Amino acid sequence: MMIFRAVAGAVALAVTLPAMAGEVSVKMLNSGPGGMMVFDPAFVRLKPGDTIKFLPTDKGHNVETIKGMAPDGAEYVKSAVGQEAVVTFEREGVYGFKCSPHYMMGMVALVVVGDKRDNLEAAKSVQHNKLTQKRIEPLLAQVQ
Repeated sequence: MMIFRAVAGAVALAVTLPAMAGEVSVKMLNSGPGGMMVFDPAFVRLKPGDTIKFLPTDKGHNVETIKGMAPDGAEYVKSAVGQEAVVTFEREGVYGFKCSPHYMMGMVALVVVGDKRDNLEAAKSVQHNKLTQKRIEPLLAQVQ
């Protein structure tokens, strides 16, 4: 009987504790996986409530939401160049990010939060230059 009570108490405690949100670090690099001017990793899956810490590992980078590549009502993100940015994702959907100074060089990242993909087609329809399009298409292809 004592074992059952201890187990039942542990189960009740586990059910009442809030879920711990996760945190992912994304580096902003001059050179890394995928070439020059990249986010590492460039593709991230999260649960609602999780956080990304964007780290300007190399100088001259920032992170900014790509217009048209975020769920309705999501907070617009734009950090100062050279500054770390911490973003908590509450809304489910697909988010596109760029480094403003290096966007024309294809410095983009894609974040998928939760299971809803309501804005995926809108995100796919955003127009980019040729190099950026070449980098973002494989990221969008990973969204399921």
